[in-house]
Formats: sequence, C-alpha cells, structure tokens
Amino acid sequence: MSTPAVVEAPAAAPDPALAELRVALLSPCTWPEVRRGAERMFRDLAAGLIRRGHQPWLITSHPDRPQATVENGLEVTRNWRPPDGRLRRRGYEEHLTHVPGTYMSLRRGRADLAHASHAPDAVAAGRWSRERGRPAIFSFMGIPDRQWLVAKRLRLEFVVRAVRDCQAVVALSRHAQEAFHTTLGVRARVIYPGVDTRAFTPGGERSEAASILCVAPPEVPEKRVGLLVAALGRVRRERPGTVLVLQRPRDPAVGERLAREPGVQLMDSDPALLAGAYRRAWVTALPSSSDAFGLVLAESLACGTPVVGSDRGGIPEVIDRPEIGCMFAREDPADVARALVDGLDVAGEPSSARACRARAEELSLERCVESYERLYRELLGEGERVASGVPAAGPTGAGASAEAPGA
Repeated sequence: MSTPAVVEAPAAAPDPALAELRVALLSPCTWPEVRRGAERMFRDLAAGLIRRGHQPWLITSHPDRPQATVENGLEVTRNWRPPDGRLRRRGYEEHLTHVPGTYMSLRRGRADLAHASHAPDAVAAGRWSRERGRPAIFSFMGIPDRQWLVAKRLRLEFVVRAVRDCQAVVALSRHAQEAFHTTLGVRARVIYPGVDTRAFTPGGERSEAASILCVAPPEVPEKRVGLLVAALGRVRRERPGTVLVLQRPRDPAVGERLAREPGVQLMDSDPALLAGAYRRAWVTALPSSSDAFGLVLAESLACGTPVVGSDRGGIPEVIDRPEIGCMFAREDPADVARALVDGLDVAGEPSSARACRARAEELSLERCVESYERLYRELLGEGERVASGVPAAGPTGAGASAEAPGA
C-alpha cells in the first residue's frame, strides 16, 4: 500500500524591509549528545530562522572543553558542563552546573533577545534581560503540574523565577497553557512545535504486514510503552500478523526481553531512519499521558501515516479529527487494543494519507517559526522602549503575555 507524494508549497519569503534578528537560543544540551524533543525543536527553529534571513546563536553545554562551531549555518557555543552527579543524587533539578557559562556567553556576546528552553537557562536569560534591557523568552517544554514542579529540589523556585523575569512564557499546547494558569497563575502564550514538512514527507510503500510504530524510549516509564506491548496480543487476535516496531532500548537486557515478545520488532534509534519508519508503518502510536504536544505524532502525519495516542496532555490537540487517527482513554490494554485496531482501519482508508498530511501542514515548522518571529518583534518593540528608559506599557513578565498569533 503506497502513500501519495505531496508537492510542498513554497514558504513565505521574509520581508526584506524587516531587520535581521540575532536570537540567542539557550539549551542545556544539543546534538549529537542529546536528540530529545526540546533539542530537536530548537534545532528546527534555528534552521527556520536561518531560512528567513536571521542569525540564531545556540548557547549550550557539553562535558568537554569549550567549543565554538558553525553547523549548517548555525553558530553553536558549547560551554563546559561541570559534573553534576552529586547534585542529581541529592535530588536537585537537572542541568544546573552549565548555567554560569551560559550567562557569561550571553554577557560577552551580542544578541537582540534570549530564548530559553529550560528554567535555569531562562533565569540566566532573565538576569541578562534586566542588565541589557533586551527581551527574554521561556518556552516551557512540558506540563507544569504540581507533581512535576515539586519532584526535584529547586525546580519550583527556578520555574517561578523564570516566568517572573522573562517577558514572555510560551506553552506547547492549550493543555500546558491551562496548567500554567491553574498551577502558577501565569498567562502563557501557545505556539505549537513545528514539524519539518520538508524532511517528513509521504512516499514509498507501507509494510506488507500491518505494523504499529512507537519511537518513544521503552525505558522511560512516563511513555508507557508497556501498554502497547500488553495490547499487542489482542490486536494480533483480530489482525493476525500485526507487528509492533519499537526503538531499541539502551539497556540490552530490556531489549532482549522485548524482542522475545511475539510480534515485537526493534529498530535502531537513528534520526536518519525516522522518516522511512513512519512511511512503512500503518499507524504510529504514542501511549504517553504526560506529553505537552507529541511531535512524533505530527512527524508521522507529515509522512501520511495515521496516529494513535492517549486522550491526555496535549495529544488530543494533535489528533483532532477521526480521519487521522484514534485515541484511548484508559490505562487498559483492551482499550488500547481497540484504538490500535481502529487506527489500522483508518490506515486502510484511501483518503487517510492526504488527511494526515493536511493536518501536519497546519502544524508545519514554517508556521511555528513565523509565530516566534512575530513574538520576537513584538517583544523587541518593548525591549527598545525599556533600553531607552521609556517604561513598557502594562505589567512586565509573563503575566502580560497574550496568546501568540498563529498558535
């Protein structure tokens, strides 16, 4: 079964009358060390900004000596990250030791604004913002519920300081936005992460046997990959021969245990293999109940492949119509199996690939980059007034933020 190719419409050209922006993107880690959702989002955002004529500058860290590189047109500063094993063992928030280096890079460099993806980095950006009179933005990569906020020492304090000191807070979904308001009294903007519709495209043949793909790491309990494994037997009774394709765990023992499960296949976690895996799958599943968005689902849709997910977190905002996939409500393998079988039925509809692609284009990287660019320019107008000694209108901090256009 093949999925039709889609001709991508050209992205809107940047307005030559608008000034080029120098955006400092702050992330504790980056490729190739870490390739999780936050790291991918900032790399994609940087690539989109470059295409629109801007100069993003990624300030990050690694365990080696400081390094400055240019990677696909992106200037990258990697500061030394001192060991933090003792802090982790004592239950402190992760990624703290690199923050002084991030702050010093901001002070020494030139940036029009700072945009952080992690609360400690956002605190450094807020301090820099007060000193330089330039805007700081905090894009929160999860759902700020109370249980998560108090799970690590100093986590709540850093988040509170970050939303106080940054001129805008961005949530990845309306669900996360509501959690900000309920838990912290913060009015966050919403900008969905963007899927790269140039890298993830339909094409090729689906696997001969019905297949369910899950690229969430099996060893992370919050991703609940075990629910898919438990449901697979029921799916195979209705759809004999169905296989479940999972990422190969880092722990070989976990991988060996999963490989012994009937119908389970393991694939290497190589980003270069992702698009092909989505195209071959009949459905992509994400059983997590704590994702603020679910970027892997948007990537699958861009490849023309329907999706299945839980009805928790931000996932319902991705699976927003029955033509592109199904959801399950309970932590019950029978309910998960029902949703997976229904998802396989969706995959069999001749119109499903085009419907999936159309939904992905609504969540495209270009739309995400345009929304952030509008936010940057809006805040820079305020930042210029602050720098010149003219107070910005209205209250400062995240409480002054309205929902961003294009959310």
